[in-house]
Amino acid sequence: MELRQLRTFEAVVRHGTVTEAANALDLAPSTVSEQIRLLEASLGVALFDRTSKGMRLTGAGERMRGWARRLLDQAEQARLEVAGRLRVLRLGALETIVATRVPRILARLAERRPDVGVEVLAATSRDELLADVIAGRLEAVLLLDAGDALGGLGFPVPATPLTFVDVDPVPLVLVAAPGHRLRGRLSLGAEDLVHERLLVNVPGCSFRMAADRLLGPGPVQVQVGGVAVMRAWAEQGVGVSLLPEFAVSAALGSGALVRLDFAVPDLSMRLVWRADREDLPGLREVLYAASA
Repeated sequence: MELRQLRTFEAVVRHGTVTEAANALDLAPSTVSEQIRLLEASLGVALFDRTSKGMRLTGAGERMRGWARRLLDQAEQARLEVAGRLRVLRLGALETIVATRVPRILARLAERRPDVGVEVLAATSRDELLADVIAGRLEAVLLLDAGDALGGLGFPVPATPLTFVDVDPVPLVLVAAPGHRLRGRLSLGAEDLVHERLLVNVPGCSFRMAADRLLGPGPVQVQVGGVAVMRAWAEQGVGVSLLPEFAVSAALGSGALVRLDFAVPDLSMRLVWRADREDLPGLREVLYAASA
């Protein structure tokens, strides 16, 4: 069993066909097929069912998937330690989080674990981040969530065992233009926002999910775009919006927006990783070092 065979195995699993795996690895399809055959011969079991639609993992192949990633991770760790190079933690997050929240997490990690470097990769969707951490392309990802279990905010959680630690609270605030009719009203409830225009992003957006949970179906949702657009439209009186406090603090300070008196629980900035990778030397300690 060779490392190149394990890398080829992972590529076939990820891409689903020998041809696509060969393109990704810049190898001939015959070379990919041969490496898979040699790996299966060394193990004495079939790892794939060959079908007209591609390569499908057998039960043994499913068991091999986790082992392949662990062995490749350990080989990479050995290479870094022997060469005297910094360990690198590959961390993924959505672009808004990368811009606003990741720097303080990196500073905290650098203070506690100066022996670890961090490579930050920005993504455009939560699904993409979870797929990357499951496939081993990232060690961990930062997500916004709520509750005691992963996915408490309402997004689907993959079947692969994942674990997490809450890094920071993320306060939310319901904001409106200074002249809004609800300004100055105390202890607002969801019933006060029935038929109110609520500015939202796409359905998978964490802040929209939080608004759905808190406000229910009463407001009229107006999908306008990302955080910057929701903030700008709220400033112009188009509607109200539920946004992270860090994104509207300047507008609240200048008076361009006002905070409506609606109780909003914090979201959690959650660091998520694969539970079966915790046996890598020191990985769990590094991830917990990034927490508050």
